[in-house]
Amino acid sequence: MSTTMAITAAEVNKLRQMTGAGMMDCKKALTEANGDFEAAIDLLRKKGQKVAANRADRDAAEGLVLAKTSANAKQGVLVSVNCETDFVAKNADFGKMAETITEIALKNMAADAAALKTLPYGNGLTIAEKLTEQTGVIGEKIDVNYCGTIEAEYVYAYNHPGNRVASMVGLNKAGHEQVAKDVAMQAAAMAPIALDKSSTPQSVIDKELEIGKDLAIQEGKAPEMAEKIAQGRLNKFFKESTLLAQEFIKDNKMNVEQYVQKADKDLKVTGFKRHALGA
Repeated sequence: MSTTMAITAAEVNKLRQMTGAGMMDCKKALTEANGDFEAAIDLLRKKGQKVAANRADRDAAEGLVLAKTSANAKQGVLVSVNCETDFVAKNADFGKMAETITEIALKNMAADAAALKTLPYGNGLTIAEKLTEQTGVIGEKIDVNYCGTIEAEYVYAYNHPGNRVASMVGLNKAGHEQVAKDVAMQAAAMAPIALDKSSTPQSVIDKELEIGKDLAIQEGKAPEMAEKIAQGRLNKFFKESTLLAQEFIKDNKMNVEQYVQKADKDLKVTGFKRHALGA
């Protein structure tokens, strides 16, 4: 006999905050998905709900997100040091620890959060042990939940005021600080999921095609027509969700790639990283 998971009002409200969808739609989607938030979000999208793209940012944990580059601007690191309350995040000692951890990440070009936590912090402690120590001292969970690195001929790090989101971009040549800053600010503001169409994960493409096809069939389109419509929606998705194809926020008459090439026809964005609290 199958049992249906009881969905709480708090869970419904959480999904509503994440997506912007109505309460009843959220409750129905969560019930159908048996409490799985990602599955519920997919269900809402398949039913044509406009789900907020920045849902992860809205459901944010607390802490500090910091981006930093090496002295020669060829390497960069982006680290998220997390805590449970805004009160702790604003504490000077917590900020100092987050800065130290970011410096260690940059010096060692730590591949990810797990690798970063194995590195020595000082006073005979690893970063993982320091985090455990601070959890005991402060009385709430302290952790590093993200670490990303980037290497390029020129790397620019952008820390948004408040340190809840940061980004980095790599360019194939130096001498274009303003362009790098503009593109890094674009990444921070618009949360692209990939650099361009070719670097978009296949799993994401497959999911977008499936959702587009389902929507077209619900609209009464024949299966072969639904395939074409889904492809058109996928192309729209690439324009909205990949950094180089996005409309440039300072001038929507061009996309980001066109803005970069207007500055220098040989200039290319080789990569980017972005992280926000709660993502």
